[in-house]
Amino acid sequence: MIIPKITIEQLLEAGVHLGHKTLRWNPKMKKYIFGRRDTIHIIDLTQTVELIQKALEKVYEIISNQGKVLFVSTKKQASESIANLAKETDQFYVNHRWLGGMLTNWGTISNSIRKLDDLNKNLTSENRGFTKKELLKMGTLRDKLQRSLGGIKNMKKTPDLIFVIDTNYESLAIKEAIKLNIPIIAILDTNSDPENIDFPIPGNDDARRSIELYCNLIKETIENAKKDLPSENETKSENKKNEIKTEKSKDNKVKKLN
Repeated sequence: MIIPKITIEQLLEAGVHLGHKTLRWNPKMKKYIFGRRDTIHIIDLTQTVELIQKALEKVYEIISNQGKVLFVSTKKQASESIANLAKETDQFYVNHRWLGGMLTNWGTISNSIRKLDDLNKNLTSENRGFTKKELLKMGTLRDKLQRSLGGIKNMKKTPDLIFVIDTNYESLAIKEAIKLNIPIIAILDTNSDPENIDFPIPGNDDARRSIELYCNLIKETIENAKKDLPSENETKSENKKNEIKTEKSKDNKVKKLN
């Protein structure tokens, strides 16, 4: 297992230690707070280093078992970063608006994804046979669905892990993941609620430099995990061996019966 190393110096440089104003804090985050500077809470980076390591180990485990990660953040500072991260690592993302039931009502969401696919086909077909007004209406609906569902349109089932930036923004996603027992990694600022988060990472969830650091660490972890996955030829070879073993076992059972 190859996990990227992170130092307190790197976290300081990215501003990960800077929490919110003391008036905006969540008392449940007290154990992750080092102290205060003027009116700002300072996050305890010694804990952040340790907890990032645990979270990255979980990401590595999921990917090495051919699982999938869903990245969630609809806030302006993080939306582009998590979309790029998901695209670069062949994972999934939600960065526009979390639709109720995206996890807990997957059947309905799947129907909406099929509708998006149909709209794309109709709008790109040469012999469309639609009026300009119909095409305009279809295009508007397609764009709306693309913003909400584009990052999960290839997701065939619920994810094996979700990664969230700002649990206050994404409270609905958190609730749905908890209901389905999907493990959660989350960046927790000083105004966050750490309860029910399986892999908390205390840190600044607003600064772009901090967000980029988190994304780069996860990207490197996923790339390392993928390198350890068996190649297509190795998988075929292993499947062939298993088939031969199964056939031999069947032959032995037949011989015993005879």
